[in-house]
Amino acid sequence: MILEKGYSLKESFIRLCKNINPAGVGSGLVATLFSTLGPGLIVMNAAKQGGFTDGQTVSWLFAIYAMGGLSCIFMALRYRLPVSIAFSIPGAVLLATLLKQYTINQAVGAYLAVAIVTLLLTVSGAIKKVVEHIPAPIMLAMVSGVFVSFGINLFKGAIGTPKIYGIMVVVYFLFMAMRKFSQTIPPILVAIVAGAALLGFYGQFTPVPVHFELASAELVMPSFSWGAIINIGIPLFFLVVGVQNIQAVGVLMAEGYTPPVNAMYFVPGIASIVNGFLGAHNAVTAGPSTAICCSAASGPRKELRYIASFFEGVFWFLFALMAKVAVSAVKFVPAEFAAVLAGLAMFEVFGSAFKGAFTGKFKSGAMVAFFVCITNQPIFGIGSAFWAIVLGVITSLFVEPSDFTFFQNRKKTEVPAQKAVSA
Repeated sequence: MILEKGYSLKESFIRLCKNINPAGVGSGLVATLFSTLGPGLIVMNAAKQGGFTDGQTVSWLFAIYAMGGLSCIFMALRYRLPVSIAFSIPGAVLLATLLKQYTINQAVGAYLAVAIVTLLLTVSGAIKKVVEHIPAPIMLAMVSGVFVSFGINLFKGAIGTPKIYGIMVVVYFLFMAMRKFSQTIPPILVAIVAGAALLGFYGQFTPVPVHFELASAELVMPSFSWGAIINIGIPLFFLVVGVQNIQAVGVLMAEGYTPPVNAMYFVPGIASIVNGFLGAHNAVTAGPSTAICCSAASGPRKELRYIASFFEGVFWFLFALMAKVAVSAVKFVPAEFAAVLAGLAMFEVFGSAFKGAFTGKFKSGAMVAFFVCITNQPIFGIGSAFWAIVLGVITSLFVEPSDFTFFQNRKKTEVPAQKAVSA
């Protein structure tokens, strides 16, 4: 079967309704804020650079958030795991420089080409085999490297603006120390309330005109151009397959979950096809949003943290319906607010990933992967997260080959053979 076995959607929904809790809903809200405030502006900027009309921009926003929301809901109920399906944020940054060279139809052709190739590789089983053979410590080191920037932005905001974000951080850790209280009301929710109050007190909200109107999507027919497929499709392919989805796999592993690898590639692949016909770029399984939803902030019971990703999906879909409003409304709150919230939400996940990366085997490979990732320097146009895994594995093959199961099994078979020859 293409997709891993899961649960009944109806039974999972009934279970979810019986166990709704503030922590799960709160983490879903934090993941939504993280994915809409800054990233939403990135998409709008890319559309502006590409010369898109307002209608095409709204359609792009509607598609990525509607399909991401529905996919989050499906993954949460099907696998009862805190998995977030979103869109490629680095992909949107990349498109800001490339879209001006091609028509929207040619760009859509490239998006669809990436989606189809990803689906074919998933169906063949090739992706799952590759992912399963990547040493977990190296993957977790890559995840740690990706999350370093979130920790830096967290404390950069707290130190740079202590009267708002510094107080938010202090409030978060104070309430985290109150173990009994924090199990009922998650510290991240208290931090949100404190931050919003401080933003209002210091007049940091930016007033913008808002006209409430439901979003509408525009159908875009693809035009397949080799130039667009090569220049847009190939970098997007490596971002989707080799960088972004695999981050989410590593995040789930760091928190002790068993990732449904095929589903984490196949579901975004289907969503990407719908996205493409609405003028939007590819969906991915999002590492940062998944980290927010699977963290301890989503509740003490790990088996119920899928509630966070379910509500992230609900909030995303509502945001998609209001995409026309969102074009202006995302400027209402400073971008630093979302950055600080994301850092707080992922604080404990970073610790788990770091511990898993450097406390067992493959230490040299993990160290190389970590440092390559935090350079954030692309090679041949491919992001550092992909090269972190490649160079980490190569390092371990040369420096610590005995850590690989393959070499261990080989030695075990060679020893009896040598004894037989000597006999």
